[in-house]
Amino acid sequence: MRACSRVACWAAICVGLSAVGAGGALAQSQPKFSADVPAWITTPDTVETRLGALRFHQGAPDAATVKRVYDNLDFMRGVQAFMDGIPATSVRAACNGLEKIGVRRNRAIGITEDLMDARSLFLTPNTTTVYAFACIDLREGPMVFQAPAAVLGPVDDGYFRWVTDIGLTGPDAGRGGKYLFLPPGYAGDAPTEGYYVQRPRTNTLLVFFRVFVKDGDVAAAVQHAKAQANMYPLNATTEAGEPPKADFVNTSGLRFNTISANTARFYDELNEVVQTEPADFLDPERIGLFASIGIRKGQPFAPDERMKAILTDAVAVANATARTLLFDSRDPRAKFYPDRQWFTAFIGGSYLFQQGAERLLDARTMFFYYATGITPAMAMAKVGSGSAYAASLRDAKGDFLDGGKTYKITLPGPVPAKEFWSFVVYDNQTRSLLETDQKLAGVDSHHPGLKTNADGSVTIWFAPKPPAGRESNWVQTVPGKGWNVLLRLYGPLEPWFDKTWKPGDVELASDLAE
Repeated sequence: MRACSRVACWAAICVGLSAVGAGGALAQSQPKFSADVPAWITTPDTVETRLGALRFHQGAPDAATVKRVYDNLDFMRGVQAFMDGIPATSVRAACNGLEKIGVRRNRAIGITEDLMDARSLFLTPNTTTVYAFACIDLREGPMVFQAPAAVLGPVDDGYFRWVTDIGLTGPDAGRGGKYLFLPPGYAGDAPTEGYYVQRPRTNTLLVFFRVFVKDGDVAAAVQHAKAQANMYPLNATTEAGEPPKADFVNTSGLRFNTISANTARFYDELNEVVQTEPADFLDPERIGLFASIGIRKGQPFAPDERMKAILTDAVAVANATARTLLFDSRDPRAKFYPDRQWFTAFIGGSYLFQQGAERLLDARTMFFYYATGITPAMAMAKVGSGSAYAASLRDAKGDFLDGGKTYKITLPGPVPAKEFWSFVVYDNQTRSLLETDQKLAGVDSHHPGLKTNADGSVTIWFAPKPPAGRESNWVQTVPGKGWNVLLRLYGPLEPWFDKTWKPGDVELASDLAE
């Protein structure tokens, strides 16, 4: 081989270097086995996102990108853990709150002997009827709950899933009876004769039921419930061979809280649920979600300072999200009528928040952020039985309700409720009863002195002070506090279902004269 001249050699070198620059390396100019790589499956060296610039070297993230991505992943899962965890923490908060006033798990039943008022914090409670509450913990073994005759209510598990109804819509059909609750995975012997046997998926159960008041005699309704209701371990007996009697605690007028947290304290409440319940009380996806932020069965929840800061941010965004789903739903199925502000908390009409194969995630979050308890009798009321609910947060013009202004609502007559109807007003902040000088924070069709209009309709007024001559039809509001109202129809009739009857909107009353 002849040696090249100096000029020829430099030319050959330049050609080679040019090939290296074009192909990344001389040997890699065109692999023998090469693909037509679409641009959409590769990652650029720099990607601009809402997290900032994410940088990659030959497809591998740099250290700053890794940190941003993991911080964001923990943040997203913290947000989702709140959205998915609300049903669980809501039950836990209710049982913890009741426990603090002496309504002990498996031992006591709380009852509103003098009805409910704003001193007790509950999500959207009803003040116009007697309620009883109890929490069951099946870690102690099988438990019996004796339901009184002629009551109405559900039993929900530790994730606010419906287990059974008791009373009129339950298997006892209003006759009363014994409900036997067996722990998850229970394999022992259990009696079946004389019991309505239930096998829930959680150790925790929340029982609550309404006691009907006849002729305004609240004391008689309370006495009826206390004489017939009971709760005790399956094999427990007194010296006389009878089941022990549960204690009763009058919860009326007591200051206590049953609402779960909207701060980072929420995750401690969620951890308490996970530690209390069986490892598989939820599906693996949600158990894995909680575990991804450090909440694992049998292990301490001990987030470091980095994780505490992320979860503090996550719960703030999650709470804002849940509150937005409630106050400004973008789901058109939420509205009852196209020309009214009334909406339903049961989007899709399913107590499972399910439509076909689809789980209505936002609907489930919205409901449990706003309300307590679930039963088919609430979500799928039938003509003449169960309960129907309609809520309003805005006036007829679409503005949020202002506690310093005067409003009115007119219900056309006759109101389609077999039993009775009621309005109750709630504080937008707490979602519990609005704190006023009026005990019941509402009015119902049994309200003494309630006035009906000449055409059979009923007009209810909402204002800080009663409009002249409207005192008997007035519900008090408070300046500086936003409020919302829930209309309940007990035993709704056909005009409610076919929508030939609909309530008027909340109207701002600029002129009180009719």
